[in-house]
Amino acid sequence: MMRRILPLLALLVPLPLTAQQLHVPIIPDLIGPNTEGANVSVVVTPGLKSNRNLRNSLRNARTRMQKGGEVSAQALRALANAGDGLASQRYVRLLQAEQEYPNPSDLAYYSAIAVGTGRIWTLGTMIEAMHQLDPDTEPRQRVRKYIQVLYPHAWAGNITALQAVVDFNGEGRLFGPLSERTRARIQVEAARHGDGRIELSIAVAMLERIRAAANPDPKELAHARSLLQQSAKSTHLAVATSAQNLLLLIETPETGAQSGDSS
Repeated sequence: MMRRILPLLALLVPLPLTAQQLHVPIIPDLIGPNTEGANVSVVVTPGLKSNRNLRNSLRNARTRMQKGGEVSAQALRALANAGDGLASQRYVRLLQAEQEYPNPSDLAYYSAIAVGTGRIWTLGTMIEAMHQLDPDTEPRQRVRKYIQVLYPHAWAGNITALQAVVDFNGEGRLFGPLSERTRARIQVEAARHGDGRIELSIAVAMLERIRAAANPDPKELAHARSLLQQSAKSTHLAVATSAQNLLLLIETPETGAQSGDSS
């Protein structure tokens, strides 16, 4: 554990803070994922329940699939587009098996269809693929699907989905600017189900914004400080240590920088 934390501590050496120049280190991914609650599943959409509205070829393909038989990629994709969660999951696995570099948009979208029907095992693939998407070019219809699937899982206590909601909300990110309503809900769910790392993530993002702002909002700095104080109480050593060192960073008196400048 200490081997993983020491490089982080080296990055969190307290630095002088002024209103115009808040130095916020980028925290590397040294804090392992929280797997507790990662399997919380929500059925967002019921999925395809019958063959009634399918053309004959897809009816036959779906019957074969349900019996464990071989189904073409084209048929799996068509069934997935019709809302079949099992076909979506199988199509994702097929893309991963047959293509060295699968299209991340297809991986994310068809994983989302599967997860939305309760197949939570595809959530990790969905989120990993989403991190490769370009917010400027990803089709909005697909982005709406990701939101439709992630939010209910996050609010139900799936900590992996909650972290993804944090990661993909923000200026220039896939979901766009974070609303105050969503921010408040994230903090409620993080306090209920998390171990401080969500609050730490939000605080770091806020500090980055403060650093980039010409006229930082003192209220935002106070909010970031409050979140760090919560994270500093975490039972997760790396989370608590990171938060404590960031608190030291932002609490460093400005006079230290001034005296250093005058020498």
